Amino acid sequence: MLYPLFDYLDKVLDIPGTGVFRFISFRAGMAALFSLIITISFGHKIIAWIRNKQIGETVRDLGLEGEKQKKGTPTMGGLMIMAAILIPTLLFADLNNIYIILLLITTVWLGAIGFVDDYIKVFKKNKEGLAGRFKIIGQIGIGIIVGSTLYFNESVVIREFTNPVSIEEGVVETPTYRDVKVAKTTIPFTKNNELNYETLLGFMGEAMTPILYIFVVTFIITAVSNGANITDGIDGLAAGTSAIIGLTIAIFAYLSGNAIFSSYLNIMYIPNSGELVIFASAFIGACVGFLWYNAYPAQVFMGDTGSLMLGGVIAVLALTLRKELLIPVMCGVFVIENVSVMLQVGYFKYTKKKFGEGRRIFLMSPLHHHYQKKNIPEAKIVTRFWIVGILLAVITLATLKLR
Repeated sequence: MLYPLFDYLDKVLDIPGTGVFRFISFRAGMAALFSLIITISFGHKIIAWIRNKQIGETVRDLGLEGEKQKKGTPTMGGLMIMAAILIPTLLFADLNNIYIILLLITTVWLGAIGFVDDYIKVFKKNKEGLAGRFKIIGQIGIGIIVGSTLYFNESVVIREFTNPVSIEEGVVETPTYRDVKVAKTTIPFTKNNELNYETLLGFMGEAMTPILYIFVVTFIITAVSNGANITDGIDGLAAGTSAIIGLTIAIFAYLSGNAIFSSYLNIMYIPNSGELVIFASAFIGACVGFLWYNAYPAQVFMGDTGSLMLGGVIAVLALTLRKELLIPVMCGVFVIENVSVMLQVGYFKYTKKKFGEGRRIFLMSPLHHHYQKKNIPEAKIVTRFWIVGILLAVITLATLKLR
């Protein structure tokens, strides 16, 4: 909302200093700062309000150390994260940008699904929450919206340069270019690393590409959203991991939205994607600010209101930057947690059918509960998962130099 105002003040009234609003770095910094202020300064008031409304966590007896102490801890703190993302984005981002619009819709959509799930658990005293099929329907719905928009909207393009941008002796070449409407993505860890979805379908490519692309988008959003939801099992794990991933994506957004940097690093230049840095900065600030209260021992839990939304937003950010094939590495912690559950359930069913008795790979799934069962302190488990997340982020960013 402030972007058009300052643009008017700068271009029409020519007021000194108002031009600073044109710089992405300034608006990103302000978005992160406001996000931190919202969560840290108002967090204790929000937590007190949640506690007064008796919105407390109901804990199932899993036989884990310290879980009884968590009973009654305020939940639905994901509302704090949503507010800390939405308000700075609305203030500092260009709201006419198609990518920003998609991310705002995703944040509200998945946050609403999570809120309904938490509401049923807390107020209806139903520990199962929203039925899984309704969650999936909601995730498929946002997947179709995002996939269709990214594929069909005319503002979603990549820029192909006919002459490379080079920097020699302080002189920048002016390249010729064309903006192309094409469903391309980045293949990590390879040279000449672009994949056109149309080529995957051979002679059926042109007709079937939209269906394939929307299916892939829907699958990714659903998988990453559920991965973040599963990861949110111990204090600070999901929020801290999301902040690390958010920082990685913010770097990609900044580079992908700059013609010189993107050409030098041989990555796709995506017009108008630089605006995503503002959203990603608010996202990082919200996660870090939430950690102020969510770090062990947690004063508030994000609930599904936060975890489903965080994963979905990360997925959409990666898709808009055409880095979805980097998700298995960049979101490796989410993937490991997800896979641990699938392996546990699959192996249990297989052995029960084959031997008449279900057996387990892990002491408990998801994986963080396995380590809890081994009596490793919760704070140490979280710290080690964060370290793994940082290493995966470094590996992800290392792809920038593969030319």
